[in-house]
Amino acid sequence: MVKSSGQTLAVAWFLAKRQIMRSNRYTTALIVFIMTLTFLNLVVVSGILIGLIEGGNVANRNQYTGDLIVKTIAGKQAIEHSYDISATLVAMPEVEYISARYFENGQIEANYKTRRDFSAIADTAGTQITGIDINDEEALSHISKYVVEGNFLNENESGKILIGSNLLHRFSAAFGDAFASMEGVYPGDEVKVTIGSSTKSFIVQGIVKTKVNEVSLRAFVTKSDFLRLVDRPGLNANEIAVTLKSGTTLTADELKARLVSAGFGNDGNIQTATEAIPEFLNQIKLAFGLLGNVIGFIGIIVASITIFIVIFINAVTRRKYIGIMKGIGISAKAIEYSYVLQSIFYACLGGIVGMMIIYGLLVPTFVAHPLDFPFSDGILVAPFGGTMFKFGLLMLVTLIAGYIPARMIVKKNTLDSILGR
Repeated sequence: MVKSSGQTLAVAWFLAKRQIMRSNRYTTALIVFIMTLTFLNLVVVSGILIGLIEGGNVANRNQYTGDLIVKTIAGKQAIEHSYDISATLVAMPEVEYISARYFENGQIEANYKTRRDFSAIADTAGTQITGIDINDEEALSHISKYVVEGNFLNENESGKILIGSNLLHRFSAAFGDAFASMEGVYPGDEVKVTIGSSTKSFIVQGIVKTKVNEVSLRAFVTKSDFLRLVDRPGLNANEIAVTLKSGTTLTADELKARLVSAGFGNDGNIQTATEAIPEFLNQIKLAFGLLGNVIGFIGIIVASITIFIVIFINAVTRRKYIGIMKGIGISAKAIEYSYVLQSIFYACLGGIVGMMIIYGLLVPTFVAHPLDFPFSDGILVAPFGGTMFKFGLLMLVTLIAGYIPARMIVKKNTLDSILGR
């Protein structure tokens, strides 16, 4: 039985190879092209939709949270035992950078010097005034790369402020009236910063623009300027962002577990970069993935219909030849399998070409030139495991689409096939 099955497959392979080699090269190229487009549709559409959210998540990790972030627990003024947490993190060899941030809700007023009529509306914007250690923050988030006007803060200078672009109307006009913004503020201008009862004037050092709201909706000053402005009884930080060394075996979840086991679980809200992503973004990611799969499923149906028609027409036009093969003793199974092998050939070649395009061209292109959306830099998400699953799905659907028409023709009476009846 094993020998008979092996002989059947060998004959099927011979027939399929002979059929493909004798077929019109342009027809073969067209079928492979259709299968390639189907595979690209299956992988790329969902990959781009998911990439819109994933690009934002990557930016959020690189520019704000790091691999792990400790935040102030709701209802408390700051993270308790901040110094002890930072010292524990510094002592861990797997930790690369730490940035402690201090902030308070405040208000920036732009036209306080030129507003003569105090009944007129002040040009103000509410924000979080954030004090940072310049060197620590730069090492962790490379914030200076995103300064689009003016310059970054200098640790040796006092009285300078870095303003997030979404606090300025010329940058945030596209968002409508979602939040208050100031008019006509440029580097070198003087603004008044108010936190509670404390007020101080600052010179605008620069404008920082990113697609991470926690950066573009804040204003930054040096830690020393912040502590001089804010009447805070302790020196506890409001956020501590942490990045791990590249190549370390320690994961963010394991780092979180270490901090909790060290007794810091009640001092701050400890979150990995993934946990810090708002839940609604995860829901949007799932919805986009589902939408992309639906579109890809439609593409698979189109491809299966195409293969069905190609194999059916091929088999119909060769009915007499099929009848003769059956008449001389070639099994019906071998003939059916030959058409199935042809279908697999088209799907396999189309999928291979598609993967070469995805990983050789599209993924590197999207990394170098991400899609510019208002809320993120969209990338192409195409994990190899998921891509291989979709490749297997395409193969399976194509196999079925090739077998059905072949079975329909081959099962006809041998004499009727030979005589064309």
